[in-house]
Amino acid sequence: MILSCDHRVLVWGVTGRQAGFWTSHMIACGTRVVGGVNPARAGESHLGLPVVGSGREIGFEVALLFVPPAATLAAARDALGAGARLLVILAEYVPLHDVLTIHALARRAGARVVGPNTAGLVTPGVGFAGIMPAFNERVFRPGAVGVVSRSGSLGTLICLELVRAGLGQSAFIGIGGDPVPGTGFREALEALEADPKTRAAVLVGEIGGALEQEAAAFARAMTKPVVAFIAGASAPPGRRMGHAGAIISGDGAGYAAKRAVLERAGVRIADTPGGVPALVRVALTKSTEGDES
Repeated sequence: MILSCDHRVLVWGVTGRQAGFWTSHMIACGTRVVGGVNPARAGESHLGLPVVGSGREIGFEVALLFVPPAATLAAARDALGAGARLLVILAEYVPLHDVLTIHALARRAGARVVGPNTAGLVTPGVGFAGIMPAFNERVFRPGAVGVVSRSGSLGTLICLELVRAGLGQSAFIGIGGDPVPGTGFREALEALEADPKTRAAVLVGEIGGALEQEAAAFARAMTKPVVAFIAGASAPPGRRMGHAGAIISGDGAGYAAKRAVLERAGVRIADTPGGVPALVRVALTKSTEGDES
């Protein structure tokens, strides 16, 4: 789930305008993009990359799906059939039945899904796969803080605040704002806990669902400190706020409930995005003192 320099990335829909823009930046950042998929333009070259009709025609590990919602299931089938180990699904409003089918196919294939409606993955100094500004040194730079976020914009803001404070990121994982994500906060924290470059984790959550509560159960046992910011503190019950999953639909889906369960698990909570770096520094200092003792 954490993008490495060994990952070969294949881009579905690479010849589209947005896909071409972001793919060119991925290449410039060092991402190992091996080609693109577009059956209508197979055999051509785009951005200096071969364009193929199917993922079966080229070796890769990471499938980046830059395709419309209605085309996502077909692209995922092709990618998984070609041996993809990780699907990064950018599209929002993928039909629910298609999402559930993709998750089932991925489980059967032993592959991981990130998304739908994700901004992607970033490993500063290595590369990125998605639509995050990994090329902007004011937002991303190599460091020891892993950031996990539903929201790409909030995740970008948190990363900006970390860099402003002199901290950098070991990895960014955008789990996406879909109501049924392929990867939740817990799985992302598990990846950061196992990552040797990560010394602390930041969880950027929001109202709605139970992903933060599931993460809290794992955060309690982590050896690395976790800091969180939860968006939607003033949102009224029943009001959808941004993402499809960001709607208070039960007693445990509101801000207060999420904050309480995370705090009970030992997670430090920032009241604003700008308050995250200071809490990360405190957590890192206490973690270092604990190691020395």
